[in-house]
Amino acid sequence: MAIKLIIFDWDGTLVDSVQTIVGSLRSAAERLQLPVLSDQEYSHIIGLGMREAIDALYPGLSTSQVNDYRSAYADAFFAQPTTEKHLFEGVVEGLNALERRGYMLAVATGKSRNGLDKAMQSTGLRRYFPWHQCADETASKPDPLMLNNILAGAQCSVSDAVMVGDTIYDMEMARRIGMTAFGVEYGVHSADQLLGSGARVTFSVFCELIDSLLVH
Repeated sequence: MAIKLIIFDWDGTLVDSVQTIVGSLRSAAERLQLPVLSDQEYSHIIGLGMREAIDALYPGLSTSQVNDYRSAYADAFFAQPTTEKHLFEGVVEGLNALERRGYMLAVATGKSRNGLDKAMQSTGLRRYFPWHQCADETASKPDPLMLNNILAGAQCSVSDAVMVGDTIYDMEMARRIGMTAFGVEYGVHSADQLLGSGARVTFSVFCELIDSLLVH
């Protein structure tokens, strides 16, 4: 397999933001006097687009309630800015190594465009990723539209690309178009869940992932 393009998920893959997301989802529920769910229930939907996540957590909300929840979540989440200190260990060094080797790098995320732009700026990672797609401008995972858009922009075939993520939605998204998927076990879903959803292999830490990519 000759990899040319590596597409990363953001939350739970590059950035250690799972607890911030879970806390913000809980805060939004409390603010709107909705039932407060378990951490596991909140974390399970990480990776989906915001509308799809809200529908999964609180089915039957009106459009107005969904918008209120989205706003309350954003208030809570952006009150805790994501910075370089939130990156998983080895991310900057790993991206530098991939860049030196000549790999093309991209991001496919369930975040909003506003959320990703802020996070890329505050973490200093923007320069690594010429291509990035968000759920609110394409379609939520596991729909593969964002992957297809990245492939088109990078002028790369699916056989020369790999998706890297921490959720079953990342793995399923890649599987739907026949793209190889690598899972990381330190985010939301377990190794067994990732493998069961189509991951070719999983890694327990980011540096192991980078070592594997550099031998291709």
